[in-house]
Amino acid sequence: MGKQAKATKKFEKNRLKSTIDRRKEFAKVKQRHQQNAKRKERAAKRADKIAEESNSEGESDQEKGPDMNEDEYFQEAIDIPELETGTKSLNKPTKRKRDEQDEQLDLSSESEVGASEDEDHHKDQLAALAEKDPEFYKYLQENDAELLDFDEDDDLAEVDDLSEEEPPSKKQKTKEETEDSGTPTDVTLTMIGKWKSSMKDSHSIRSLRQVVLAFRAAAHADDDEDKTFRYSIPSPEVYHEVLITALKEVPNVLAHHLPVKESVNGKLRIPTDSPKFKTLGPLIKSHASSLYHLLGHLSDTNTLRLTLQSFEPLLPYLLQFRKFLKVITKAVASVWSDNSSDEATRITAFLVIRRLIVIGDAGIKETVLKSTYEGVVKGSRNTTPHTLAGINLMKNSAAELWGIDQKVSYTTGFTFIRQLAIHLRGNITKPTKDSYKTIYNWQFVHSLDFWSRVLSTHCNSLLEAENGKQSQLRPLIYPVVQVTLGVMRLIPTSTYFPLRFQLMRSLLRISQATETYIPLSAALIEVLSSAEMKKPAKAATLKPLDFAANIRAPTSYLKTKVYQEGVGEQVVELFSEFFVLWTKSIAYPELQLPTVVMLKRWIKTASKSDGNRNGKLNQSLLLLVQKSEANARWIEERRNKISFSPKDRAEVESFLKDVQWQDTPLGAFVVAQRKQREERKKVLEQGRKEQERRKKAEVDDEDDIEMA
Repeated sequence: MGKQAKATKKFEKNRLKSTIDRRKEFAKVKQRHQQNAKRKERAAKRADKIAEESNSEGESDQEKGPDMNEDEYFQEAIDIPELETGTKSLNKPTKRKRDEQDEQLDLSSESEVGASEDEDHHKDQLAALAEKDPEFYKYLQENDAELLDFDEDDDLAEVDDLSEEEPPSKKQKTKEETEDSGTPTDVTLTMIGKWKSSMKDSHSIRSLRQVVLAFRAAAHADDDEDKTFRYSIPSPEVYHEVLITALKEVPNVLAHHLPVKESVNGKLRIPTDSPKFKTLGPLIKSHASSLYHLLGHLSDTNTLRLTLQSFEPLLPYLLQFRKFLKVITKAVASVWSDNSSDEATRITAFLVIRRLIVIGDAGIKETVLKSTYEGVVKGSRNTTPHTLAGINLMKNSAAELWGIDQKVSYTTGFTFIRQLAIHLRGNITKPTKDSYKTIYNWQFVHSLDFWSRVLSTHCNSLLEAENGKQSQLRPLIYPVVQVTLGVMRLIPTSTYFPLRFQLMRSLLRISQATETYIPLSAALIEVLSSAEMKKPAKAATLKPLDFAANIRAPTSYLKTKVYQEGVGEQVVELFSEFFVLWTKSIAYPELQLPTVVMLKRWIKTASKSDGNRNGKLNQSLLLLVQKSEANARWIEERRNKISFSPKDRAEVESFLKDVQWQDTPLGAFVVAQRKQREERKKVLEQGRKEQERRKKAEVDDEDDIEMA
C-alpha cells in the first residue's frame, strides 16, 4: 500500500468517528422509515384478505343469480320470500359482515394512527438532524430527497389553511358541505363582488380558490360534455364578471403570495420550496388549464386579447410544469399564426411567446422555437393578396425570436433546414409524377423566405460590428443558399417563374444584409433564354399577374404579351437590385462584364425580325445595360487613382467607403425605379380596394332588394 495522505490522516483523527456515528444514525432512520412502509403494506394486505373472505361468505349464503349491474338489479322484479326464512337467511351474514367491516376499519385506523405517529417521530428526528448537522442534511436533500419529502400534499383542501381570513362558521361549513354534495351553486354578482373585494383588500387565498373554480365552470360553459362543477354560470352578466375578475385579479393574488424575483442575469426565482407554492400549485394549474380551454372557444377579440395578456404573469409559475407549458405554448402560437385574428391580438400572443423565450431555459426555448416555426408553416398555407401582409408580420416577428439565444437557435434551425434539404434531395434522386408538389408549394417557399429573414436580421454586418463578434447563425447561410438555389432550378419552366422570383428576393435579402456574394445572374439569364421570352407573344386582355401573391402562372397567361412583359419587368428589377449591391465594389467592372455581354447578345437576337417583337422589354434591358456600363466606367475612374494592390485587404474594403450607394450612376437609376414601382403599387392597391368596395355595395343592394 502507498503512503496515506496528510488529509486522510487528519480526517481519521478528527472526523472519522463522528462521520461513522452520523451514518449509523441515518441508517437507523432509514430502516425505521422502511419498516413503517412495510407495516402499512401488511395492514393493507390484511384488509384486502378480510374483505375477500367476507365477500365469498356472503356470496355462498345467497342464491346465485345472473350477472347484472346495479341499475338492472334494482329494476328487476324480485319475489319477496317469507318473513321468517328471509330474516334467518339474511341476518347472520349481515351481522358477520358488519363485524368484519368494523374489524377492518379498526385495523386500518390503528395502522393509520401508528403510521402518523411514526411519521411525526420521523419528522422530529429529521428536524433535529438538520439542526445538529446541516451539512449532512444538505447531502440528503441532494441525494435522497424522497426521504425528506415524505409529507408532501398537493390537495386543494390545503388552500384554506393558508387563508388569512377567520375560520368559517357553522353556516359556512354546512353550505360548503351542500356544495360539495354534487349540486352546483349558482354564482351571483354579490358573490363575485365579495370575492373581488376580498382578493383586492386582503389577497385572500380562499377567495382565490372560489374564483378559480367559478372561472373553470365559466370556461367550460359551452361544452357538450356533461361535466359537473362546483359552480354554475346562470347569466351572461355573471359570465362576463367572472371572466374579468379571474383574468385581472388572480395574477395579483399569486404575485402577493409568491413574489417573483429577477436576478441580474435575468433568471427568475420563485419560492418553490415554500408551503404556499405546494398548496397554490394545483390552483395555478387549474387556472392555466381554464385559460387554455378558453383560448379555443373565444370569438370576441377583446376578450381573447385579455386572456392572452393574463398568461404573461403566470409564465414564471408555469415553468415548473413543463409538459403543461408545452401545450399552452402551442395554443398561443396557433393564435399568433392564425390569419383570421386581427393584428393587435397576434402581437399580444407574440409578446407572450417572446416572454417565455426570455425567461425559459434551453429546453423551453427549443420548444417555443419549434412551435413558432410550425406556426409559420401552417399559417402560410393559404397565401392571397389579403393574407400576405399578415404572413409577413408573422415571419418578421418570428425571425426576432431566433436571435434571443443564438446557441439554441442554431441547433434547432439546422434541424429544420436539414429537413428542407432532405425533401429536395429526395425529389431530385427519386422523382415521381407529383413529387415536385412537396417542394413547389407556398409552405416550402415561405419556409425558405423565413430563414432568409432570420439570417438577414441576426447576421447583419453592422450588427456584428457593434457586437464585436460574428453571429452564431452565420454558418447557416451556406445551407440555406444552397437549398434555395436547388429549389429555384428544380423545374425551369416558365410556369414557375413567379416562384423563382420569390426565392431570388430571399437570396437578395441575405446578400444585402450579410455582405455575402450569391451568384444570381445565371438564374436570370435562364429566364431570358426560355422560349417564353424569345418568341413573339400573343395579345391578351388579361390583367397583369401579381407576382408577389403567386408562385405559379395560370395556363391562360402563358405565351401572352401580358405575362412576357411582367416577367421582363421582374428580370430588370432583380438584375438592378443584384448589381446595386456591389455598385461601390472595386471589382464591379469585372463582376458585371459577363452578364452585360450576354444581355447584349440577347437584345441583339430579340431585336431581329424573328425575335420577340417586344420593344418595351428590349428597351428596358438596354437601359439597364447602359447604366451598368456607366457605373463600371465610374468605378474605373476612381480605381485608377489608388496606390494599393489587391492583397491590401483593409484598403480594398474601405474603397469608396464614404460614398453613398445612391450617389453612384447605377444607384440613382435604382432609386428612380423603386419610386416608380411604389407609385404603381399604390395605384393598383387603390384600384383593388375600390373594386372590393363596389362588390360589397352591389351585394348590399341585392340584399335590400330581396328584403323589400
